[in-house]
Amino acid sequence: MIIIIRPNNYNYHSYLVIIMTKETITEDMTIKEVIDKYPQTMIVFSKYNIGCVGCFAASYEKLKEIAKVHGTDVKSLVKDLNAAINNK
Repeated sequence: MIIIIRPNNYNYHSYLVIIMTKETITEDMTIKEVIDKYPQTMIVFSKYNIGCVGCFAASYEKLKEIAKVHGTDVKSLVKDLNAAINNK
């Protein structure tokens, strides 16, 4: 979403542009990255029986790799993680 604000003055050439991005989790993030930034996602990992939250692999393996090891559909996992951070 892009919001353009023109200040309430006579200089019509100056604008303030605010670019708002929606936070998203991707399959290329590690579990540690996700949990450090979004602690509310721990319940989603639990739902998928991914107990790697506290293990060493959580710091370097990407979600797509962890999902494959656990036989989980990475697209569904990422969708549920994003729903958790966007309160859906």
